[in-house]
Amino acid sequence: MKRFVDTGFQVFEALLVIMLLGLVVIVFTNVVMRYGFNTGIMVIEEVSRFLFVWMVFLGAVVVARNKGHLGVDMFVVALPPHLQRGCHVVVGVLTLACCIVFAWGATRQAMLNVHNYAPISGIPMVWTYAAAAVSGLGLAILTTLQTVQVLLGKPAEPTVESGS
Repeated sequence: MKRFVDTGFQVFEALLVIMLLGLVVIVFTNVVMRYGFNTGIMVIEEVSRFLFVWMVFLGAVVVARNKGHLGVDMFVVALPPHLQRGCHVVVGVLTLACCIVFAWGATRQAMLNVHNYAPISGIPMVWTYAAAAVSGLGLAILTTLQTVQVLLGKPAEPTVESGS
């Protein structure tokens, strides 16, 4: 199972690299055309915005898996181990609730925009809002797995790397 999840996240990371590379190329091309030739490709404005939205939301899931989001744990680390685990469980449950509300709202927003299209590219707007829904679902799954690990007695990893 771990291997399957690791492979899935490698695919996510590869998608992020491809999106970033595509974003750099199309925006650079448009800048050169705009300042060098006094013209530009209008569809690039929308496509770059859509790529950026997807990069942000997919990136949030990848960073959450790598425990790279900011966290304040100075009070938790001062507690005895059994209370630390309790705090991690409470935070996990609250985070899961927020992820569920976020994913539900993003899904509703996406469904409201099924028949709306971007004005220049004609791309259905549901694709833009779907990024948030995918992110909310991914974050909910990660939070659930991490909370279950804490409940099973595995040590909770710190939210922020210390040292180096």
